[in-house]
Amino acid sequence: MINEAEQYNTEHPELCPCLRYKQMFYEAPRDPEVPRSNDIHFWCVYTQSVLGPDGQLVVPDACTSPSRKCYGTGKV
Repeated sequence: MINEAEQYNTEHPELCPCLRYKQMFYEAPRDPEVPRSNDIHFWCVYTQSVLGPDGQLVVPDACTSPSRKCYGTGKV
């Protein structure tokens, strides 16, 4: 089973360019003194939903494979 850090890794080199998440829209350095929140919400730019055009969950781990039909295009 994949751990949470790997599942939500937004630094993956093959991350789909259509994946969006809240941190993309503000600049704030991470404060190591403040515990991470569980405010992890991702969405697809095409569906504006947590499900991609292929009906699968939109999370970085699932959106890093160019073999996913909708990867980068929004088409299935």
